Amino acid sequence: MNTQPIISVLLVDDHQVVRMGLAAVLQGDPRIRIVGEAEDLDGAVRQFRKHQPDVVLMDLRLPGGGGIEALQAIRLDDSDAKVLMLTTFDFEEDIHRAKQAGAVGYLLKNISSEELIAAIITAHEKGSVDYSPEVAARLAERDGMAELTAREQEVLALVAKGLTNKDIARVLGFTPRTAKAHVANLLEKLGVTDRTEATGVALKRGIISME
Repeated sequence: MNTQPIISVLLVDDHQVVRMGLAAVLQGDPRIRIVGEAEDLDGAVRQFRKHQPDVVLMDLRLPGGGGIEALQAIRLDDSDAKVLMLTTFDFEEDIHRAKQAGAVGYLLKNISSEELIAAIITAHEKGSVDYSPEVAARLAERDGMAELTAREQEVLALVAKGLTNKDIARVLGFTPRTAKAHVANLLEKLGVTDRTEATGVALKRGIISME
């Protein structure tokens, strides 16, 4: 008699082909059962509430809001939810945000099928999955950096678009002097000396995106 536990898994990815590939891999293991799929934030929350899976495999980029937002919404429903981020993105800001939001692990899509299955089992049994050396190195880089405020991130996004302090002040509704102060603060936190360098660092870290 098979006494191995069956681990129920919810797949969340906006690409059907990716979900089909993941399902094909996971359904080959008798310890794992796919109970649902979702392609966006709202669907992820609905499917989680319906199936109450043991583990959620969540992509980082989703329509209607990112995977981090979906993770936050799911954990608001169930603070013990075990969500594994599975993504092609290894920006340190994304890894940091996932960790802060309560992800039990952060996996890159270049891992092997065996590693993926092992991560799901570990997440179910232990509640967390060790970071790969690559991901751990990225996170260590991010943890040594100063945190930008939400306002500074807004200003940074406008700086990346080439807006002047006067334009930033107009868009965000404050004075050019305040805009200048925000720009100066974010340059200092990023450890750069000008706007061009700030944009480059922000893109590299994943703080902003040009999508």
